[in-house]
Formats: sequence, structure tokens, C-alpha cells
Amino acid sequence: MKLLQKFCLVISGLSFIGLLAGLLLTDITIWQAAAVSLAVSFAIGIGALNALKNYQYTAWIIVAVVAAMVYPHAFLKWGAIDLRNKWLILIIVQMVMFGMGIQMSIRDFSGLASTGKGVLIGLACHFSVMPLMGFLLTRLFHFEPEIAAGIILIGSCSSGLASNVMVYLARANLVLSVTVTAMATLAAPFLTPLLMRLLAGTLIEVKFVSMMMEIIKIVIVPIGAAFLHDYLKNAPAKGKRNTYIVFVACIIWLICLPYGLWQWFSIHLSAPALQSAEVFNFFTGAFVVGTVYHQLYVRYRQIDQYIPYLSMFGIVYFTTVTTAAGRDNLLHVGLLLFLASVLHNGAGYFFGYWLSRLFKLDKNSARTIAFEVGLQNGGMASGLAGTMGKLATVGLAAAVFSPWMNISGSILANYWRRYPAGDQTLLDEDKLPTQSEK
Repeated sequence: MKLLQKFCLVISGLSFIGLLAGLLLTDITIWQAAAVSLAVSFAIGIGALNALKNYQYTAWIIVAVVAAMVYPHAFLKWGAIDLRNKWLILIIVQMVMFGMGIQMSIRDFSGLASTGKGVLIGLACHFSVMPLMGFLLTRLFHFEPEIAAGIILIGSCSSGLASNVMVYLARANLVLSVTVTAMATLAAPFLTPLLMRLLAGTLIEVKFVSMMMEIIKIVIVPIGAAFLHDYLKNAPAKGKRNTYIVFVACIIWLICLPYGLWQWFSIHLSAPALQSAEVFNFFTGAFVVGTVYHQLYVRYRQIDQYIPYLSMFGIVYFTTVTTAAGRDNLLHVGLLLFLASVLHNGAGYFFGYWLSRLFKLDKNSARTIAFEVGLQNGGMASGLAGTMGKLATVGLAAAVFSPWMNISGSILANYWRRYPAGDQTLLDEDKLPTQSEK
């Protein structure tokens, strides 16, 4: 593997020369091919460089951006398949969130007993600093309404598992980090639509209930499936038996839907009730997926290790399709949007840390809150933009912000790792999220 990585570094050097030659000769065919070759070969070869190998996943996100900017039409449709289809987006974002859920555990909520004050401070900072900072940036840079709404959207989303990874690398308070992430995820279905309604309601139409239902489908449903798998790992015999009875009932329910049950609902239920029935159907599907996945886990114990790679693929997919769909917008506002991402992310770290210190949290806990506030769930933001049918505009902020959050988070985590605060609180390593989740 090392030999392949070193070979790719050589290829990346040659590709860089080709890129310069293509630009000097103003030959679009040469420089476009060289740019993609450079990005791909460097993403593979970076693994041979000890100082940079932790950024390999981020390098693949950059590959997605470069390829989509150079060849946008290749990532919009594959034959008759529209890669921006909202149902396809929904399935992939659920896959990403299921991968996130697999790295979590029901036991994570036990941290509330020992970290209650830190959790309250973390949630308060996360759902105030980031949406308000996003709102201020939209006023500062005067983005178009839908792009501005995307900035507020990513600021209003919950934190993701990347924050747990960064806290682990920084040797900060991982118990607090995991608990804040879990609680922020559960709070998102209510707080994200509320913040969007208050701060972005004049930019795009925000339907509170509809957005809440979408977040439940995007986030809570797949994480619920993962938690069911986690429960079954240690469930007593009676609990497993009851689970399999419910599993059979869910299968029967889902089979009945296309054979007249859903049509009956459509005729006899009001619009809000029909929306609730749709979410219930998603939960029955999640129950089936969680049970089936657990059976796979029983037979193939290593499967949990590979699920994060599906999440990584999903995030790369969102980045590619969003960049391709919004290429023209990015050419106009890309640099400003990147500057906004740096300011937004930096404000999260700064206010997360210093507000925590103001409320008397120890340094390690303050570092933890800095990551929890500064790092957003880009997959959730992309999924919501996709279900709105506004991936090319509302989804642009997530495509630009996510790579930078990974880079800045890794840099800050490694810096704090070299300068420990001295009051470290670590979680048992068996519960740690994998570094691939970065």
C-alpha cells in the first residue's frame, strides 16, 4: 500500500506540471484532466506522508469538489437517474446518519449524570452562537437569499460525530462531547426548524412542521435503527423475543401499504395526519432495518467497522452533487462563501471555548464545547437542502463549510494535543468513534 501511495505522489507531481502547462497553453482539455488527476493521486498519496495522513478523508472531499467543478454534467445525471432526486438524497443521508448512529450508543446518555452543566452550556452555545453568526454573515456579505438561508441552515443544525473525533484527538473531555452530540441530535427536530423560521423565514419559505418531519426522517429514524441494533447486542431473551414480534408486525404493515392501505390513508386522513402516518411508516422501516442489520452483525462481527465508510461515501456524494448543481453559483460567490465558512467556524471555536470558561467549566471541558459548537452536521444540512429541492443554492454552504471544518478541526485538535490542559477526562476507547468519521 505504501508503494502505491508513493507512486501516486509521483503522479500528483507530474499532474501538477501538466496543470501548469495546460493553464499556460490555455488548453482546457489538458488542465481539466490534470486538475482531476492531481486531486485524485494526491488524495491517495497523502497517506504516505505522516504529517498529512489524517487529512486523507478531507482530501477526498476536495477531489469531489474539483471533479464536480471541472466536469459538472457528469455528476448530475447517470442515464435516466437524476442524482439530485430527493428520494435518492433522502436514502443516502439516512445511510450517513445510520453510520453516525452505529458509532453512538444508548449508554452515551448516561453521561448526563456527570456532565449536566457542561451539556446545558454546550447546547445553549451551539444553538445560539452558530445560527446567529450565520445570520450576521449573511448581512455582512449580502448573499442571494437561498445561499444565505443555507448558511443559517448549517449553523442551525446539530453537531456531528466529527466533533467527537476531534475531542478524542485533542485528549479533551470525550464523555461530555459524546453526550452533547447525542442531545443536540435529539433537539434538532425542534430547534433547527424554529431557528430557520426565526432567522431565515424572510429568505425562503420555512414550513416548521414539514421541516421538523423531514429532520425526524433524516436524523432520528436512521439513528433509531442504529440504537435498536445497539439494544439487541445486550438485550435479555424476553426483550429480543418482543423485538422480533414487533419486527414481524412491521413487515406485515409495510407489505400492506402498497396494496391499498396507503391509498386508504390518502383518502381518509387530513394532510397533517397523513404526514404523521408517513413518518410512522419510516419508523417501521427503521425497525426492520435495525433488526436485519443486527442479524448481519451476529453473523459478521466486523460489519460495524465498515459502516463508517458508507457514511464517508455519502458525504462525498453530497459534496459532489451539490458542487456540480451549484457550480455557476460557486464561480460567483465561492471565495466569499469560503471566507464565511472560516469566520463561522472560527467564531464557534472562540465563543464555545470562552463562554464555557466564563461559566466556570474546566479547560478540557471548554475545549470540548469549542469543538461541539464549531463543528456542524454537514450531512444533515445537505439532506434538508436536497429534500427542499434546493441543493444547488441552499446546499452550497454545507458543501463549502464541511471540508474546512474537517481541516480546521484537525489542526486545532493536534495543537491542543501537544499542549494538554492537565485535567483530561477520557472515555473508554472501545466506545470511541473511528477516525474515518472525520
